[in-house]
Amino acid sequence: MTAPALFSLYGKTAIVTGATGLLGRQHCLALAEAGACVVVADLDLDTCRVVESTLPDRDHLSLRVDVTDPTSLVAARNSILEKYSRIHILVNNAAVNDMFENPALAAEQSKFEHYPLEMWRKSLEVNVTGVFLAAQIFGTPMAERGAGSIINIASTYGMVGPDQSLYQKPDGEQVFYKSPAYPATKGAVLNFTRYLAAYWGKNGVRVNSLSPGGVVNGQDEWFVDNYSRRTALGRMAQPTDYKGALVFLASDASAYMTGANVVVDGGWTAV
Repeated sequence: MTAPALFSLYGKTAIVTGATGLLGRQHCLALAEAGACVVVADLDLDTCRVVESTLPDRDHLSLRVDVTDPTSLVAARNSILEKYSRIHILVNNAAVNDMFENPALAAEQSKFEHYPLEMWRKSLEVNVTGVFLAAQIFGTPMAERGAGSIINIASTYGMVGPDQSLYQKPDGEQVFYKSPAYPATKGAVLNFTRYLAAYWGKNGVRVNSLSPGGVVNGQDEWFVDNYSRRTALGRMAQPTDYKGALVFLASDASAYMTGANVVVDGGWTAV
């Protein structure tokens, strides 16, 4: 097989959870551009359909999916199998990243000493339990068939501790602390990936993780400057910077790869 053919996803069905977010949209686009039929899955069906309308013309599908609800996931799995017969690729992208409603209180509320228990529990439910359930419910048909690729979206903050100085203005004011739940849950995703790769290897299901760095998304200029200085490449990621790595992990180009973590962070964890 030629090198370009290894990256082809024609004839494959891929589901992306959290598909309407900043990176979820790009994951859907990357898979569709490589030839896959993409299942656009998220909480808001209308927004899923908007995302679907932006994809290359193919037989895609939009579904309302709550990754914390097994009933929702089973219904989605049944709809996918009814339409396509097989699931080839799962991208576990759905996640929550803490948002504080009142910016004036964000610095105080995001401190570890004051971090709300309900926010911790919500992050665990979506970022860890949601990955577990989606892998179990969508991955089991892959294991029964003897082939498949699961890609769990992790983070550099699953590998290293947060640099809290990023969230300081030039005058030294700390406007926010990266709270404990996101790094803790993304670290769990990395080790769950290793567990599942070892467990389902004999069934031909490959399980890898992709750890992105920070993405430009309308942040304050001072934050972008802080972040950019911290990376080897001197910039934040563009939303499109992860498309190639995602297609690599989804395709036969990574056929002998499982239990690995692909880090695409501009050198953040290298310096």
